[in-house]
Amino acid sequence: MKTAPLFRPANPAPPQPDALNAMMGKVITDLGAAANGALVILGDRLGLYRALAEAGPSTSAELASRSGLDERYVREWLATQAASGYVEYDATGEKFSMTSEQSAVFADPDSPVAMAGGFYSVSALYHDEPLVTDAFRTGAGVPWSDHHNCLFCGTERFFRPGYVANLVDHWIPALDGVQEKLRAGAKVADIGCGHGVSTIVMAKAFPNSQFTGFDMHGASIDAARQHAADEGVSNVRFEVAAAKTFPGKDYDFVTVFDALHDMGDPAGMAAHVLECLKPDGTWMIVEPMAGDTLAENLNPVGRAFYAFSTMICTPGSKSQEVGLALGAQAGERRLGEVVKQGGFTRFRRATETPVNLILEARP
Repeated sequence: MKTAPLFRPANPAPPQPDALNAMMGKVITDLGAAANGALVILGDRLGLYRALAEAGPSTSAELASRSGLDERYVREWLATQAASGYVEYDATGEKFSMTSEQSAVFADPDSPVAMAGGFYSVSALYHDEPLVTDAFRTGAGVPWSDHHNCLFCGTERFFRPGYVANLVDHWIPALDGVQEKLRAGAKVADIGCGHGVSTIVMAKAFPNSQFTGFDMHGASIDAARQHAADEGVSNVRFEVAAAKTFPGKDYDFVTVFDALHDMGDPAGMAAHVLECLKPDGTWMIVEPMAGDTLAENLNPVGRAFYAFSTMICTPGSKSQEVGLALGAQAGERRLGEVVKQGGFTRFRRATETPVNLILEARP
């Protein structure tokens, strides 16, 4: 049996007790958060958050009865949520409850700040760790389609609240003349549409326009078609196509939501968008909020996006031709360089949210 090489740290100084305790505290906090992620999914699937939010202060027995679940399991789940600060606990009456803020994040799927869906995507990171470990060793990529299915449904549920809350009322109005075109009747392509949430939101808001969602993942296109049928939206269709080869010409408006950085050849995609746009057309690019330097992104938002980027976005780009691997924290300056390499002459930040950059490119 081979023995591990002797550990020789570059910094031989012994750990300082206070600093070591602080570091251990951070790790214990993260271990608790990582473990509780599975319980968030469980609570979401079993309807526990919603049941508690609707019932008001409840004992574990009352919540179990309301939910039709085993009380002992519910009691342990509630203890974890209370320790996490995701629900409230009143020791006097041994009752649990949810504040309006907790309900908005965990119980209401239509809330603009609903976050439970993000934990499904986190689940996929753990499932797919062996794939990414191999990619680290070989430099190869991991195609989007190779990820666990939790990623696809989690992505839909995580991004949907923000699109519903912002896309029609804030992002499109921030673009130059696009809202008026869509109201009158425009031809629109949504690239990398996934399960079609963004495409359907726009199609419902602008019935005079025609929308086509494109994605290279066939199972996502199937899901998008089903969503459109379920919602009775008739001015939208979905097709399997890659970003650099999606069909059609003379588009008034092209969109790409949280996907440009995932592409192997984003400059090539930009050139194809330019070729497919009308001379007075607009390309809207929605990307994760990021500064232009690593130092600017060392914050909670950057931490989350760098983690997803390491496990999903960078391997996805490296699995494609060119494999530029911009990463989810590319920043506005780098994104602008790529867009201009594709031939666009005008590029600006139209608006933003705490977690989104909304960028406008014009020929």
